[in-house]
Amino acid sequence: MPTDSGVQESGQPSQAVKPVTLALQGGGAHGAFAWGVLDRLLEDGRLAIEGVSATSAGAMNAAVLAYGLLQGGPPRARTALHDFWRDIASTARVHSPFRKLPWEYWLSSGYGLDYSPMYLLTDITLRVLSPYQFNPLNFNPLRDVLARHVDFDALNQRCPIQLYLCATNIENGKIRVFSRDDISLKAVLASACLPFLFQAVEIDGEHYWDGGYVGNPAIFPLIYNCGARDVVIVHINPIVRKGVPKTAAEILNRINEVSFNSSLIRELRAISFVTRLIQDGKVRGGDMKEMLIHSIRSDQTMMALGVSSKLNADWDFLCYLRDQGRDQAGRWLQQNYDAIGERCTVDLQQEFL
Repeated sequence: MPTDSGVQESGQPSQAVKPVTLALQGGGAHGAFAWGVLDRLLEDGRLAIEGVSATSAGAMNAAVLAYGLLQGGPPRARTALHDFWRDIASTARVHSPFRKLPWEYWLSSGYGLDYSPMYLLTDITLRVLSPYQFNPLNFNPLRDVLARHVDFDALNQRCPIQLYLCATNIENGKIRVFSRDDISLKAVLASACLPFLFQAVEIDGEHYWDGGYVGNPAIFPLIYNCGARDVVIVHINPIVRKGVPKTAAEILNRINEVSFNSSLIRELRAISFVTRLIQDGKVRGGDMKEMLIHSIRSDQTMMALGVSSKLNADWDFLCYLRDQGRDQAGRWLQQNYDAIGERCTVDLQQEFL
């Protein structure tokens, strides 16, 4: 477990370091689960991160990760992620309209906000007013938090990994993948721009919303631009949820999960198809490489959380998700490290076809 500072000392890896790429999903405060996964992978030290493709909260994790690696390698990256999420919690206590009132901690259990008067009032308001109406000055506290933790000019000049951030072009509905010199504070905000909360982010005359609608996250930049064949997907949104949702909140939650998984599932289906062509000898190996897909996820953890908890930035909740991510990543490393570079650990045919 992490120390009070959130970072645990790591030992020297006893096995060879293997190159991988990471694909980080978005999901609001649930992105703290991916923080935990990253913390455990960095602590382990046996994986070298060549590239990261990320969306929304995943884009924030990716930017902070990259800048931490630039400043001081894995130890500094772990500290940077801890400090970033701690700042998120501190800022939410002051600015978030979804924060729990003091007495609610005594009256309700769990991490959801469904019975919070502040959440219910804000939810009703957001169904009537747009961000252009209730927030005409376009105040976004995430902007200041990111600016405090990432020097984007330095990151553009010496980014230690291949970094790809996904956003949705509002006018044409296409995915925009920001990379290299395009990585900026605005690019991260565009990738995380939930349209019912924030005004669209304008970059070079184009306007963007959250990338989760068209790429959560996109895998193709890692295939085309990175040498590593292994892609480790860190899932935030459950792919499978048993039962039929009945309440309005349950229906909204499942719609959100399905829509934010759809683009990823389509890409994985395409990867599965190409993999079969390569394995059957119908495509020459030199023409395209066989990708090895891996998955770190905990559908059980995420299924227990309602959609409102994605807006809960309480420090206790973020630490709970971090610890869940660390535990899941630890189990994944123990079970699958030997498979890295050798084979998929996800049955694409069974899971997505």
